[in-house]
Formats: sequence, structure tokens, C-alpha cells
Amino acid sequence: MGKSAFAFVDFLEKAHISLWQVLPLGPTGYGDSPYQSFSTFALNPLLIDLDLLSDRGWARPTDILPPKFIKNKGDVDYGAVVWWKMPVLKNCADYFVSNANEADKADYASFRKRNKFWLDDYASFMSIKTEHDLKAAAESEKKGQSVSGAWNVYWKKDLASHDNAAVSAWNKAHKAEIEQYKVIQFFAAMQWKALKTYANGKGIAIIGDIPIFVAPDSADVWANQPLFQLNKRGLPKCVAGVPPDYFSATGQLWGNPLYNWTAMKADGYRWWIARIKKLLELTDYVRIDHFRGFESYWAVPYGAATAEKGEWKKGPGRALFDAIRKSLGELPLIAEDLGIITDGVRALRDGLALPGMKILQFAFDANEYKKGSLVNAFLPHTYDKPCVVYTGTHDNDTTQGYLESIDDDLLALIASYCRGEKIRAEQAKKMRKSGELCRNLVQQAFASTAQFAVIPLQDLYHLGTKARMNMPSTSGKNWAWRMTEDMMSGEKADKAAAWLSEATALYGRTGTAK
Repeated sequence: MGKSAFAFVDFLEKAHISLWQVLPLGPTGYGDSPYQSFSTFALNPLLIDLDLLSDRGWARPTDILPPKFIKNKGDVDYGAVVWWKMPVLKNCADYFVSNANEADKADYASFRKRNKFWLDDYASFMSIKTEHDLKAAAESEKKGQSVSGAWNVYWKKDLASHDNAAVSAWNKAHKAEIEQYKVIQFFAAMQWKALKTYANGKGIAIIGDIPIFVAPDSADVWANQPLFQLNKRGLPKCVAGVPPDYFSATGQLWGNPLYNWTAMKADGYRWWIARIKKLLELTDYVRIDHFRGFESYWAVPYGAATAEKGEWKKGPGRALFDAIRKSLGELPLIAEDLGIITDGVRALRDGLALPGMKILQFAFDANEYKKGSLVNAFLPHTYDKPCVVYTGTHDNDTTQGYLESIDDDLLALIASYCRGEKIRAEQAKKMRKSGELCRNLVQQAFASTAQFAVIPLQDLYHLGTKARMNMPSTSGKNWAWRMTEDMMSGEKADKAAAWLSEATALYGRTGTAK
């Protein structure tokens, strides 16, 4: 959230881009996924810029120098970053507590008070988890097998059950460490606020992302166990996922605990209201991931190897959104309505007047064309309701990668659609190789009647599969792609910004997003 982030905002301004969509901003857990966070309210400490801390007098310059093994180019090595950066941030937190001026201490006290409803539990959770993870790692090494450090598997019973007396005793015995986690969240909040203010001041709105479910190993579940479908040991009765679809032949087994919607309804959906309110402090719009789960959700028995043998169960429906709107007013939400969409899901989305999502990579089917027409609902010329169009999402291959993976007939069809004339396979291949066809699809997104048009940065520079962000139902190599400096400054970036500026003007997408 330092110099590079502000430079990226400058690039967006130069390109006349008025929307910046981000992935979930929480602290990443298993598999480095932003959709498996230790807290839905906290910010990711790894995003904190250490130079900015030093500039504000909140850290000693000598304490923040990165070791040589931390690389700043290529895919992110999260393991190395976490190993180095978290101890550094804790040292910075200690320095802040001892050396901050009175005005900064007052700001920190105000932050703690405003965020007490989640911050206390988050700091306690991270402190307990850190110690138990170390013990689990030692036992794993001793036994020669993996031992989970999750709260509902490895913690002592009184701490795992969130017994108030046990948690209070822990906090008292680990007071300094608890404070470190709170200060680190203060650092992140101040830096994100400055960045968002800078972006908004240049007419750029930020679209946030909220996963429908939260991670099993999170402060959210640990501190609110009655609000989830758990047994007496704190283990899930069923877990979240989706049945087989175009992403995976065996479905997607996410493993998140499911909500106890009856309990949530009984307390007026207070936890959800607080969650949405917090994210709207951080962003200007909110994309709700897996919107269809509010109408009905796929429940998979805990311990199942795949998501194939689940069942659909009714979600809270409109009652949840009515409660949120009653508390917070009209909501700038985007419904991620991909996957198996029923009439009930459509009715919920349309009844709430929420824009859905259109993915251009899903738009083309050569078989339909051979029958004499294209009728796919993802095609730009078919949009008849408020929506947001994407060339692809973080779960798709890059658009260039997608174009390189399809057969000649489909490639020619896409080129013909973009050009408005018959294009043969050989010409389409040349268009693909040069990156022209990828840009043509970006133009189709801009030219559509969609309320918003959002493109992954990889598609602006027609990058191939190596730049893919995530492969659903896999772990180990996801979320690591990193942009290069020449994508936001220099000749290459200037040309891209000029092209974007022309495209947004041509298709009437200039100005602040509304």
C-alpha cells in the first residue's frame, strides 16, 4: 500500500479508468487465498508498506530492511514474506507503542474503540493460534505426519470453546502480543484509508469483494460458534462448495462451515450487518461472491473427498438483505451470479435490483453458431438487465490463455463476432498471436450496455496462462502473480493508458463511476 499502489492509481487516472476492483483484503490463511482469511473484518498485514511506517516515525529505518532472499519480481513467495515480515511488523508495533506522539496514540485509541467488536477477538485468536501452530509444527516434525493447528482440533477445550474466563486469562498473560496484533491492524487501516482517499480524490471508486462464507480457521467462526452449523467439538456438520460445473467435474469443495441461518435471523442478522458496514468503510462497492448461496446453498457432508454428494438447502433469501438495508440504507452491491442459477436466484437478484455478472469467456459456443444463431446470455448484444461485464475473473484463465486453449472453429467465431465479418481460422490465429483478439474482447466489454466493465490487468497486456491468478479446487501455486513496474509507468504503460483512454471515451465510459 505504498509508493507502487499510489503509482497504480496515477496510471488509472491517466487511462481515464474510474473503477478499481480488488480481491478480498483480509489476512490470508491456508493456501494464501484471500477467500480463506483469518478474519473477514481485518486487513492483510502483508499489504502494509514498511517505508511508510518509517516515514511517519512509526518504525526505525534500520528495522525494516528486507533480507536478500526476499524477491521483488516474479511470483510472490508468500512463505518467505510471512517468515520475514510478521516479526518485523511486531517490532514496529512495539516501537509505535513506546514512541508514538500523543496525536498518533489518540488516533490508535479511537481505532481500537471503533473496531472493538471484532478487533479484540481477532487479536486473541491470532495470539492463541500462533503459539498452537508452533506446537502443531513441532508435533508434525516429531510424528513425521501433518498435525493440524486449527482451533477446533488442537486447542485446549476451554480456549477452543471461546470460554470468556479462559480467553481473558490468555489475554492477560499475553498482553504485549495482543497489543501487537491490534497496532498492526491500525497500521493497515491507516494506510488503506490514505490510499482509498487518494483514489477517490482522482474520481476512482473501489469495488471490494466479500466471500459469502468465511474460513473455518478464523476468528469469525471461533468467536461466533452459535452462528455456524458446528457440532459440540466445534467441527462443521456440513461444509460449503458447489456441485460439478464448468470449473470442475467433481464440483468445488471449499470446506467452509455453513451458517446457522435460524440463529442469525433470531438476532436480526447483526453479524452480517456489521460485516457489510465494515467493508463499505473500506470500499465504494461490494461484489458478493457466490450470491446464489443466499437463495439456496450446497451442503456437503463434513469429511467428503469431493463436492459431488451434497444437497441444496434453503438460504435466508430476501430477509437478510431487507435487514441490512433497514440498518444501512440502499447498498451498492454486485451479485456474483455465476454457476447453477435457478429462477429463484434470478428472482432474488432482480427483486433486490442488483446487477449480476457477465463473463465474456463464457459467451461463445461454436455449436450454437452452426445451428444458425448465437443465443448465449453472456454475449454483449444480449444484455437486457443491469450487469457488470468481465472478460474473465480471477477463477478463469487469462483471456489470452483462454484464446490459446480453444480450437480453430471457436477462435474464428470469436474473431468474427468481434470484427462483425467472417474471419477465417488462419487470420484469427494471427489476431490471437499479436494480442489483437484479446484487446477486441476488452473492447466488446467496454462497448456493451453493462453498467460497469471490469478487466483483469493481465488482459490489458494480453498475458498468457502463466499470469493466471487462480485455478479453482487446487492449491500451492495460486494468488502469486505479480504485475511488473513497466505495467504502470514508462513507455509500455503509457501506450496502454492511451489505448484505454481512447476506448473509454469511444464507448462513453469516462468520468466517475455511478
